[in-house]
Amino acid sequence: MTRRLATGRRGPASGVVKNAVVFLHGYGADGGDLLGLADPLAPHLPDTLFLAPDAPERCVGNPFGYQWFPIPWLDGSSEAAAAEGAARAQADLDAWLDALMAEEGLEARQVALVGFSQGTMMALAVAPRRAEPLAGVVGFSGRLLAPERLATEATSRPPVLLIHGDADDVVPPQCLPEAAEALQGAGFTVYAHVMRGTGHGIAPDGLSVALAFLRDVLPG
Repeated sequence: MTRRLATGRRGPASGVVKNAVVFLHGYGADGGDLLGLADPLAPHLPDTLFLAPDAPERCVGNPFGYQWFPIPWLDGSSEAAAAEGAARAQADLDAWLDALMAEEGLEARQVALVGFSQGTMMALAVAPRRAEPLAGVVGFSGRLLAPERLATEATSRPPVLLIHGDADDVVPPQCLPEAAEALQGAGFTVYAHVMRGTGHGIAPDGLSVALAFLRDVLPG
């Protein structure tokens, strides 16, 4: 049984939902951590519904936040527990996306995912395995889980934008070219941007590149 995800929401400035952006937060945070990005994006995406679900589990490393799955080197969990947690969270997010599209009358091509760190790992795991391609995926400061499985398991190939700070000391910057290589090898169209002098975060230049990508891939 999939778990319900509590969700923050910002309606479109125009009052008409023509597409949606789903923010997927990082380890130990919550949906509200990224929902604030709607403020600078909304004026340029007036018909966009912004949503930010909380991950399904309380974070072991930060009980005030949430986690999509355990991270062994941070919380002492086993690799097996991490893999099991990731698979279960992917099923939760998949079901949540199905419900979102049914409730809002949206098609897959009208929905984009924007992930940060562990949220990027979720976006890059879920989007390629959905039957219908989403509008696109933006991945900040994350990595691609199980790259060796991607080519055989991908059932849809939305465009992907990868963004990473070159001073990231949490998720190594090298994760960007590694993910890009695997995605391109599996037939995805991939764009990339490096935020110079940026650590594990989202710099204004990165957000501007993400906005341009979203305006290009979202209909309406």
